[in-house]
Amino acid sequence: MEVTTTQRSNKALAWLRLCFFIIVPIGLLALPSDFFDNGKPMCVSVLLFDLECYGCGMTRAMMHLIHFEFLDAYYFNPLSFLVFPLLAWLWLR
Repeated sequence: MEVTTTQRSNKALAWLRLCFFIIVPIGLLALPSDFFDNGKPMCVSVLLFDLECYGCGMTRAMMHLIHFEFLDAYYFNPLSFLVFPLLAWLWLR
């Protein structure tokens, strides 16, 4: 049976996705937990209106959560304790 180019590209895409889903968590764990703590905010509501939205601090909170720093995660965004299990479930799915 002959393998078509579509089948090859689908197989290559599946391997790329698998590598992405393995490398990204390892890369985030390798970074220090305070890697994203400094710098200017990138949230549109902060930049335009100087108001924090419900998602502000979520990236920093997630980094602290994956490093088991729960108090720091709560400081940056208390909703991260709801979002993290959902993201983990979606990532594993």
